[in-house]
Amino acid sequence: MDDKLETTVEVGTAKQRRFVFVLLDNFTLLCFSAAIESLRIANRMSGQQLYTWTIMAEGGGVVRCSAGTAFQPDSDLAETGRDDTILVCGGIDVASASTKRLVGWLRREARRGPIIGGLCTAGYTLAKAGLLDGKKATIHWENQDSFVEEFEEVTLTKSVFVVDGQRITTAGGTSSIDLMLKLIADDHGETLAGAVADQLIYSSIRTDQDTQRLSVPTRIGVRHPKLSTVIQMMETNIEEPISPSLLAKDVSMSTRQLERLFRRYLNRSPKRYYMELRLQKARNLLMQTDMSVINVALACGFASPSHFSKCYRSHYNTTPYRERGAQAARLSV
Repeated sequence: MDDKLETTVEVGTAKQRRFVFVLLDNFTLLCFSAAIESLRIANRMSGQQLYTWTIMAEGGGVVRCSAGTAFQPDSDLAETGRDDTILVCGGIDVASASTKRLVGWLRREARRGPIIGGLCTAGYTLAKAGLLDGKKATIHWENQDSFVEEFEEVTLTKSVFVVDGQRITTAGGTSSIDLMLKLIADDHGETLAGAVADQLIYSSIRTDQDTQRLSVPTRIGVRHPKLSTVIQMMETNIEEPISPSLLAKDVSMSTRQLERLFRRYLNRSPKRYYMELRLQKARNLLMQTDMSVINVALACGFASPSHFSKCYRSHYNTTPYRERGAQAARLSV
């Protein structure tokens, strides 16, 4: 790609906007690189230095992304300006990366009034600092179950990104591009944002009205409206499971017809599919929170820890207690 553009997008003389990227241990490289590249390309396409940025990390030393690549930040956590936009970049094991010092720094900086955002799993960090209380937010779908359990005062959505006043959150991955395109459009117009998207070969720009996960038919590879409806009902009723007979009744089918539908398309019974959904949520909670095994069992619709443990072992070939212990051992290495 030639560095000399034949045309640039006219945006007029504009005030520079500075971004402060805060990298957490094991941050997701894609969410960070997608954001910073969008800003770089906006500068290039406009022919102006519309955006500047600096990179911070707790301690100021080398920080590694989840892919293992090392990054040298520009500085330790430092004082920022009121007009700065702070974007915290999260990734794997965000709870451990959200240290007491980092949370305290975010609270202090928030009092200055800047825009503060969390990319990928860093919505957890903002919530831990109390910056999302009473706000709408989003986080990577894999972390949604644990987030809901821990932060009841936050209204969690499934959007690819959320802008609520001075707080921003994204679902991770390429949602950083969608967010940055919105910010660029707000700052300098849709023409520049569109030019940046073209340079990124990004043709399907999403808004905050788009959800981060694929639809049920796309996810399961089956387009059957009644089957999709039943699965959606299952996914939204984990703590208090609905019986197969009631599920069937809600889509005007008999229990036997529903059984045949699941066998035909998913090669398992409705009861088995529902159990797998509940166990997947349980595993997420065990791996991402410090909830007791009893509370995890209750949150996933199991009446007793013994029944939960039996079902968990049958599906994952280990007990909930051993799963959590193995996770702790992996993170301590």
